[in-house]
Amino acid sequence: MKLKQLVKRFTPLRLFMLLSLLATCTKALYAQEAAYRYEIGAGLGMSGYLGEANTSSLFKHPGFAGTATFRYLINTRWALRGSIGMASLSGNSADMKNVYPDGKTYTFKSTLYDFNARAEFNFFNYGIGETYRKLRRWTPYLALGVGFSAASCDGSTAVAATIPMCVGVRYKASKRVNLGIEFAMNKVFGDKVDGKQLTDLYGIKSSFIKNTDWYSTLMFTIGYEFGERCKNCYYVD
Repeated sequence: MKLKQLVKRFTPLRLFMLLSLLATCTKALYAQEAAYRYEIGAGLGMSGYLGEANTSSLFKHPGFAGTATFRYLINTRWALRGSIGMASLSGNSADMKNVYPDGKTYTFKSTLYDFNARAEFNFFNYGIGETYRKLRRWTPYLALGVGFSAASCDGSTAVAATIPMCVGVRYKASKRVNLGIEFAMNKVFGDKVDGKQLTDLYGIKSSFIKNTDWYSTLMFTIGYEFGERCKNCYYVD
């Protein structure tokens, strides 16, 4: 095809349409934010306990708590998380208004190891970029899961199933880095988090469901995302 004929084919309208298409593609290429499938993270904070040695004030005797986490990011609203944590728990029944038989008081200190899996729900579409999806750099979230704990106290170890229930807020400091604060309550299906001496003090036999042991954590968290979901495409699922 001769140059003159080629020039004739590119009418002003066709040239405008071509330039508009190129501009749109270029904008999509550079404005697209990468999405990631996974996140590893850690958290540090304090722990609390509710049980026979403390029935009201959750953080009356605060302890240390730490956790390591792995998340599978399903989408901007949902995630699955597995975590391994440790917490130090303590209590003193002398601080309570309750009086135990014979006026006895009890104290304990235990180290608890926690393993659980949770489903997390973000209230907002969480992320950076992709304005058409109304992403936000921060979001409150709720989480619910299942797990088990191993509590070591006075030379003995007690293992029990748990149900972790969490509420928190996450903030995306950058495309990959997430900061947050989380409060979690853990229902323990066992009555020996605080040791054997604090089991059934009133002589009322506990069961798999009926008991009084709970533990909580309040932690600051940090996470790093990796595993690009769609590196060379224009759509992020």
